[in-house]
Amino acid sequence: MSGVELIGISKSYGERLVLNDVSAIFPKETLTAIIGKSGGGKSTLLKIINGIVAPSSGKVIAPRRRQIGYLIQGNGLFPHLTVAQNIAIPGKIAGEEHPSRVKELLDLTDLPSSYINKYPLELSGGEQQRVALCRALFLKPPVLLLDEPFSSLDDNTRTYLQGKIVELRQLFHLTIIVVTHNVTDIVRLKADSFVKLENGRATQSFYSADLTEQFLT
Repeated sequence: MSGVELIGISKSYGERLVLNDVSAIFPKETLTAIIGKSGGGKSTLLKIINGIVAPSSGKVIAPRRRQIGYLIQGNGLFPHLTVAQNIAIPGKIAGEEHPSRVKELLDLTDLPSSYINKYPLELSGGEQQRVALCRALFLKPPVLLLDEPFSSLDDNTRTYLQGKIVELRQLFHLTIIVVTHNVTDIVRLKADSFVKLENGRATQSFYSADLTEQFLT
């Protein structure tokens, strides 16, 4: 099973209810966009799917955490580690080194192998984001979570990375869940459905170009 299902997920922080009885289905090998206002619980929902945060109530049906790739907002690269070391962190944690995997992923994301010994601050923002994507894919996860992966990128880099994600989705038969606030992202990523979070509740709809603008307002 490489899809994800949420059943009645609620999450509170003290008296603040962030998610309220959220149910959604993310079928195998589909791409779903999660949209909504800032502070509306989108990132919290991804963390619950990944097992980083426990829901206050409800159930998550998903692969084990090591089978879920996660690109966090802001890329989360460690500045004191090289590109190769950053990419290989999931393997080190899981005890699966796979020495050739780093170069394979650099090739897939059009990064030169000479970057292996560079540090994140020596790379552009778009290159750093590609390194973070490589790290998320290191263990060949069937599910990939992307939290605002394009928010700090210029439009050319944004368009490139969106096309690369579409390509990798097809290559690895990925189930992708992406948090975004931009309707253009949904179109370029060829999303199959989207989930709108509003006041802690969720509405899910299959993608349709003529309905997307209405759904996002």
